Amino acid sequence: MIKHRSITLSPRNRRATLVHVCRATIVLGIASCLATRMFASEAFSEAIATTQPNVVKIYGAGGFRGLEPYQSGMLVSSEGHVLTVWSYVLDTDYITVTLNDGRRFEAELVGADPRLELAVLKIDAENLPHFTLSDAIEATAGTRVLAFSNLYGVATGDEPASVQHGSIAVVTNLEARHGVFETPYNGPVLVLDAMTNNPGAAGGVLTNRRGELLGMLGKELRNSLNNTWLNYAIPIGELAPTAEKIILGQYEGANTDEPRVQKTDYPLTLDMLGIVLVPNVLERTPPFIDRVRPMSPASEAGFRADDLLIFVNGRLIQSCNALLDELTYVDRADAARISVMRAGQFLEFTVRAVVDDVEEGR
Repeated sequence: MIKHRSITLSPRNRRATLVHVCRATIVLGIASCLATRMFASEAFSEAIATTQPNVVKIYGAGGFRGLEPYQSGMLVSSEGHVLTVWSYVLDTDYITVTLNDGRRFEAELVGADPRLELAVLKIDAENLPHFTLSDAIEATAGTRVLAFSNLYGVATGDEPASVQHGSIAVVTNLEARHGVFETPYNGPVLVLDAMTNNPGAAGGVLTNRRGELLGMLGKELRNSLNNTWLNYAIPIGELAPTAEKIILGQYEGANTDEPRVQKTDYPLTLDMLGIVLVPNVLERTPPFIDRVRPMSPASEAGFRADDLLIFVNGRLIQSCNALLDELTYVDRADAARISVMRAGQFLEFTVRAVVDDVEEGR
């Protein structure tokens, strides 16, 4: 039989005992906090080590008006497909991708969707570490995150990408369609409480603290109403379907090596449509419209000066020369689907030359 013994403490002993209990509680609390931080630190270290090989640095066009010639990206296949942001950096024939181990490759633009601000590149490499887009998970407000990118271009070789820690403040729709932000993307975004969207960070990787893929860092965006900058990522779920179609060559905006339809003997021309481009002074001058002739087919369709032509019949156009070449595959008697970017908006028009003018030209 166990006998219980009652002990009566004096006020002085009670105070001493209480002090010891409080001290023990504080020590245990500190130890628990330190253990939690050590566990979190170890978890972050593992996530960082796992993610870094999947992050790449991208170098291309820049310099005009002080624009940075670099951005970030992520490997999304073992064969060297890279998911990144569609931007002016890719407006060149000489895109370079630098891997985490310092290896450099010349990259080809496989396809892009300016509406989602995504692009897919391809480098000639195999057996690469990568993210599997279908494994990306949905993020929620309050999720603690890690952002990987080559912000400010500090990594040039085998240096690791910069890593920032924060959390998702809110998941909301980007109010671009109301003119708050100048971007064609209008879908959901993960708003972050860390200063992630800096020069060079676009196309970077957002993961949770376990290294699971959540989103892609967007371009720098400033709110036109209050002049504040938005730190955000686009959920991978919004990008994956299009990216996967581009990789498989099943997307209209994808550049493929498939044989083209034979050029027509009577091609459509910009003059027939009433479109005048900006002077073609560079090898890859962007196809901006300088002016639209009044009462022309282009004017009637809704084209305007300063529109940037992006697609012709679903084919991605990156320069004035590419546009002129693409029109040689369009018969002047046929309607053409032409997509443009206008002040951050993506617009598509169907236009055809006047039939009488076509017949006279033949």
